[in-house]
Amino acid sequence: MNRIKCIISYDGTLFNGYQVQPNQRTVQTDIETVLTRMHKGNTKRIHASGRTDTGVHAVGQVIHFDSEYNLAPDQWKKALNAQLPKDIYIKSVEIVEPNFHARFDVVRKEYRYFIWNEKDENVFSRNQHYFFPFELDLVKMQEALNCLLGTHDFSSFCASNTDVKDKVRTIYKGTINKTEQGIVIALEGNGFLYNMVRIIVGTLIEVGQGKRDILSVKNALVARDRATAGKTSPANGLFLWKVDYNN
Repeated sequence: MNRIKCIISYDGTLFNGYQVQPNQRTVQTDIETVLTRMHKGNTKRIHASGRTDTGVHAVGQVIHFDSEYNLAPDQWKKALNAQLPKDIYIKSVEIVEPNFHARFDVVRKEYRYFIWNEKDENVFSRNQHYFFPFELDLVKMQEALNCLLGTHDFSSFCASNTDVKDKVRTIYKGTINKTEQGIVIALEGNGFLYNMVRIIVGTLIEVGQGKRDILSVKNALVARDRATAGKTSPANGLFLWKVDYNN
């Protein structure tokens, strides 16, 4: 039995998220359907570095699965991409050690959030950014983001309906830059809670508008209360950018 690791990208616009859901189109379902067909009806399960929500995209999602087939990495890539829909793409394939796990071996993840901060919408990429035509102070937003770096309990920046008990996470790096693609907010950490990045972005936008100050962000972090942080920003601006492992 061979363990296959794939780096995949997908446009999340037409998916009901990554994880399998009854009677819904998901990334996991589409990939498993192709793998099961390739294995002559024998059900194949894939494991990912983490789930993405409805409308969220991925540039560097990582999955693994097991197969009795002895195909070379380039053969796997070609065979999968030939059968997958056009909004999923296998970027690379690697045969890894049998103890590798796409989820449990993660040491760092990077998410990027794109904001189209112009007066006019860009209709050609409207599904890949959050259109926000109001003025934002990026310097203050960066100052607020700096308050969230390090290891903290991020209960205030997590969806209130999550069942995760341990909400302590570490953010290693956070940057805000203006580019041709709009404002890009990049976060690197050891892991992220449900809606954590989108809530952080929503809070930073309020800072950028002058609706909250830096102290309120610090207070929200200490409060461990979802009501003290900002709104959850839309899903379409969020990308799972990269996943790192020790090996």
